[in-house]
Amino acid sequence: MKIGITCYPTYGGSGVVATELGMELAARGHEVHFVCSAIPFRLSAANERISYHEVEVTSYPLFDHPPYALALATKMAEVAEQASLDLMHVHYAIPHSVSALLARMMAAPRNLPFITTLHGTDITLVGNDRSYLPITRFSIEQSDGVTAISNYLRDRTLREFEIKRPIEVIPNFVNCDVYKRSDNPLLRARFTRNGDPLLVHLSNFRPVKRITDAVEIFALVREKIPAKLLMIGDGPDRGAAEYVVRKKRLSKDVFFLGKQDHVQDILGIADLFLLPSDEESFGLAALEAMACEVPVIATNVGGVPEVVKHGVDGYLFQPRDVATAAKYALEILTRSDRGRSMGEMARANAQKRYCSNDIIPLYEAYYEKVLNAGRPTARSAS
Repeated sequence: MKIGITCYPTYGGSGVVATELGMELAARGHEVHFVCSAIPFRLSAANERISYHEVEVTSYPLFDHPPYALALATKMAEVAEQASLDLMHVHYAIPHSVSALLARMMAAPRNLPFITTLHGTDITLVGNDRSYLPITRFSIEQSDGVTAISNYLRDRTLREFEIKRPIEVIPNFVNCDVYKRSDNPLLRARFTRNGDPLLVHLSNFRPVKRITDAVEIFALVREKIPAKLLMIGDGPDRGAAEYVVRKKRLSKDVFFLGKQDHVQDILGIADLFLLPSDEESFGLAALEAMACEVPVIATNVGGVPEVVKHGVDGYLFQPRDVATAAKYALEILTRSDRGRSMGEMARANAQKRYCSNDIIPLYEAYYEKVLNAGRPTARSAS
């Protein structure tokens, strides 16, 4: 198949999943065209079946904001015609599904079906600003196919948007051959030479991720045992987290590593992963850690309980309850094996339910289903 993929190219779960999906599809023989405003962050593997098409947005004094959605629709239609795409797959409803709908109309009478994958904040954002609801609901209903990354997100979308059409759940995934435990004493020695346990957090450092809580949890752990904390990523709350580190005199124990291309290398030497988010529709970073045999301490929110099983491959706690999270962390880190049995169970569960070898065929089958069904007659917007 010839597939167009649109996503946000930044350091976030939706972009990561879309990029990994494109690379996996290309490895399976499909032709993939990324249509984005910039090269997606993790699009690093050279493959002759992968092409990137930049969406250029022209600034004009008349517009307060560049018309990205319109430029994207134009580029989608252009790439679809030039590359003879079979379908478009857009990740994140706002505004990508709207742009795909316009591109489909521009391509008529040629059939250009599009699939929308919902990732979370594209849906939960509407809870904070209801003005987005009508256009988001319209673009979802007009999609030729809709998927969600968790049962939680599907159910919330159906409930809050009163969607009448079916939504297929295809969960996030991880390449279990890439994400695995690693024995890398040289890398570990960069952070600790005394065998101290390594705690890790990975995110885009947005407020919803509560990265200051990750530092607070670590501070409580550090009061009891020697340990180090690795903070992978970057974003608006980095400064606040660095302030908490300085305030608690933890600068020698906390490492801000910024954005990393190969997070599996660092996750592969970790002893514990922290995910203290206020909200998560899935928890991709937790899954990546689990595949590396790292137990997870995460908040009991959204789709996280579908991924992390409390007391089995990690522990769940209520948002902002840093004391309970620290208690669970110490329970793992003070064991003689630092929770290795729990980590092994984490990988086993990741392999059983979320390996790319099992999830990518679900997308392929869904693409075929949409293509075989043909595009439904679009309802008039008038």
